[in-house]
Amino acid sequence: MSARSTRVTGVKYVGFATATPPFYAPGPSLASRHNGTVSPAARRYQEVRDRIARAAEGARRDPAEITLVAVSKTYPVEAIRELYDLGHRDFGESRWQEAQPKIDALPPDITWHFIGHLQSNKARQVAERMPVIHTIDNERQLAAIERQSALTKIFIEVNLAHEPQKAGIFPEDLDKFLAGVANYQKVQLLGLMTIGPAEAELEEQGRLFRQLAQMAQGVGLEQLSMGMSGDFETAIAHGATHVRIGTSLFGSRN
Repeated sequence: MSARSTRVTGVKYVGFATATPPFYAPGPSLASRHNGTVSPAARRYQEVRDRIARAAEGARRDPAEITLVAVSKTYPVEAIRELYDLGHRDFGESRWQEAQPKIDALPPDITWHFIGHLQSNKARQVAERMPVIHTIDNERQLAAIERQSALTKIFIEVNLAHEPQKAGIFPEDLDKFLAGVANYQKVQLLGLMTIGPAEAELEEQGRLFRQLAQMAQGVGLEQLSMGMSGDFETAIAHGATHVRIGTSLFGSRN
């Protein structure tokens, strides 16, 4: 996999190939895997795939550019395996204590994405088992990752709305943080990540997604982790390459 330098000296950008087969045009393609019937999980999966495809086409983008991270936090191993059996391979967890037994119980060809707040004292363990981390926002995390052997792909989390209760660097600190990332050899920088304000209207979410895309473009990054069940189509319209979707795939959490 080739790397391209950003405008910040020493920082590398790498492309990221999704572990899950690319999306295709909308259609009831999963029915054939169930003898003509579609389970509730398969129906939800197809609906999300179709929505992603339509959103990408509406933005004149290739749906294959978009990685669907199935956010499996709080859901049991059986629910993950059902999506796995449908061909999905990218899953996201937000707590190491919950993720570890799931990783141990499920097939090794899953690509695990860490999407929660990353405690520096857990970062080494997470990086050893989960090859993509979406929530990097301080050098303590990077130093911990550096102490293990795996090469970890990362997104820098950006707190666009300056929300005090949320993690993430502020936009004005991006250049300084990128310079620090260049000092670490066990990370490969994919791009930027954000979580929009929970109560924001879609128009405001779109403004923030557009801001993140502009920030990434300004430093030569092309990958954007943004958009969840309630706003992923808006995120795709503004350039999301990774969308993190839970309830629309798995159903309501208990």
